[in-house]
Amino acid sequence: MSNGEIIIYGLVGVVILYVLLKLLKWPIKLLINGIAGVIALYIVNLLGASFGISIGINIFTALIAGILGLPGIIALILFQMFF
Repeated sequence: MSNGEIIIYGLVGVVILYVLLKLLKWPIKLLINGIAGVIALYIVNLLGASFGISIGINIFTALIAGILGLPGIIALILFQMFF
């Protein structure tokens, strides 16, 4: 194998790695935000127990809290209180 072939294979490998990282960036970010949402919902349930506020922790509420952040948690609390 010549030096030219090694350089070409290395460049192709770097390009493939770059594309894979770009494709996996969104799902990994969504997973991390979902986990943060579960933690936030747990804290809301822990603190809201004395006020009668309880939000079920499932995939949808975790993603709403994870993606929207504090406004999402407030929306879930308001939805729980009025519906």
